Formats: sequence, structure tokens, C-alpha cells
Amino acid sequence: MDRPLRRARDSYTEQVQIIMPQHVNGAQRLFGGQLMAWIDVAAAVAARRHAGRPVTTASVDELSFLHAANIDDTVVLAARVTYVGRTSMEVRVDTYVERLDGHRDPVNRAYLVMVALDENGEPTEVPGLVLETEEERAEWADGERRRLMRKERRARP
Repeated sequence: MDRPLRRARDSYTEQVQIIMPQHVNGAQRLFGGQLMAWIDVAAAVAARRHAGRPVTTASVDELSFLHAANIDDTVVLAARVTYVGRTSMEVRVDTYVERLDGHRDPVNRAYLVMVALDENGEPTEVPGLVLETEEERAEWADGERRRLMRKERRARP
């Protein structure tokens, strides 16, 4: 039986936060751990939308901080599924500081692997991914490369 298909855009989600005093470090900049928590939640929402099931985080490929985010900044996290395997999904999360005029400055890009879970908490099959744009096809190809790199890393002693 063929598995169902979902479009990449159907998993898209945005999370918006205003950086408050409890979110910053001693330098009054966004605490990296807080951003990682927000990224994990945004990725989980995108993966749940794709899979239609609960998910768990399997890995985070890269987490590089490009620019600082400061107290009272508006932070936007944009997440979407970019690649799927049998039970796992790769989710790209882009983080921006949004200025009051609406301009967005990139803060971070992260790729997370999320696994869909059945009612017993075991990995379960996810829908396939329909690629409608050149950008989505390029992300898929990059996702295949990242999957192979993850597999190679796991195989190393």
C-alpha cells in the first residue's frame, strides 16, 4: 500500500517571541539554550503537522549563531519539513530578529531530525513529501546529503 503524501508547505509554522528578561544571559542577549528550546518546539510543530502524530527529536545537525538577539527584540522562528525518510523527518528552522519596520535579520538556521511515534511510543511511518518548487527540490537533495553524513557519523567508532 502506498503511503499518503503531504506538501512541504503544509508543515510550515511560525513561532513569534519577544525577548524578555528571563530569556537573556548576563550580557542581555538571548540565552542560547532558550533559543534551542524554541527551535525544538517549532520543529516539533512542523513535524507533527506533517506526520499527524506525536514526534520526538532524534538529532540537531547544526546550530550556528549568526547574529545576536537582544532583550526586547521580536524573534521569529520559521519551520518546515524539508526531507522525509520512513519514520523520520528533517525540519529546517530559520530564526530571525524582526525589526519594528518588518525587516528580518537572520540569527540562526538549524536542521533537526524528528521521528514520528505511534500510540506505543515506537517509531512509525510518516507520509511522503510532495516537492512543488525548485527550492523544495534543492532542500530535499541537501537533506539526502545530510542524512548520509549522519549515517556516516553513527558508523564511526
